[in-house]
Parts: sequence; C-alpha cells; structure tokens
Amino acid sequence: MRLSALFGLSMLLLLVPAARAVCPMPLPRLALSVAGHTLSAELAATPAAQQCGLSLRDSLPADTGMLFVFPHPVTIAFWMKDTRMPLSIAFIDDQGRILALADMAAGDTRTQHRPSLPYRYALETNLGWFARHQIQPGDTVLFDLSDAR
Repeated sequence: MRLSALFGLSMLLLLVPAARAVCPMPLPRLALSVAGHTLSAELAATPAAQQCGLSLRDSLPADTGMLFVFPHPVTIAFWMKDTRMPLSIAFIDDQGRILALADMAAGDTRTQHRPSLPYRYALETNLGWFARHQIQPGDTVLFDLSDAR
C-alpha cells in the first residue's frame, strides 16, 4: 500500500508544473531623481520580481523604469532573455552613485551586462534615457525605498 501511494504521489508531482512567476507582475512604484531628472520606477526587490524584470512587455512608458534592489552588493549579470524592447541600464552602488551604464538589445540572450565592480542596485529604462539626459557614471541616483507604493 505504501509503495503504490508513493508512486501515485510521484506521478501527480510530474503532472503539476513547477511554480513559476507570472510575468509581468504588479510591483510597487518609487520616484527617483537621477542626476536631477525625475523617473518613476517599478521596484524589483524579490527574486521572483527580479527574474521577471521587464520581460514579456512590448513597451515602457516615457520616464519610467525598473529598479532592481539587492540585499548586498552583487556581481550578477543582466541579459535580455524574453525582453522585447531595447533598454539602457545603470549599475548603482550603496551610496547611489552610478558605476556603469550599458545599452541592451531586445532579445539578446548572448550578451551579459555587468560592471567591473559589485553594485547594489540596477536601474533599467527605455533605450537612450540616460544619454538623452546626459547622465554619466559618477552621477547620483536619489530615492527612499520606504516611499515605494
């Protein structure tokens, strides 16, 4: 009896798909100041939200983005799997200083983007947003995570 119950349970587990994040997912928003320019960002602070990122979206409204928040400095690479729109990304340290900027092509699953130093935050925007606002490494991003709504 125990063996057949165990077999039945294992067969049931094979038929149930693994839990996956449903992308895109609703996320809290946060106002940021990037070198004096205002941006509204979705807050990706959980592993599920970070896994989804901006994937499976066709567009991003002007002056919006997504802020990835990590619990400590990381060296994780970003890539564009399932991302349908080109993006720019800023890698930001604990003090809010931009360490590096990169442009990322839609659907590019080969290129990995990461700065040479560990970072605490990453901010994705529409392609060219940082360039249009003349934002450079060394500029500051100001925000208060407790303001997320």
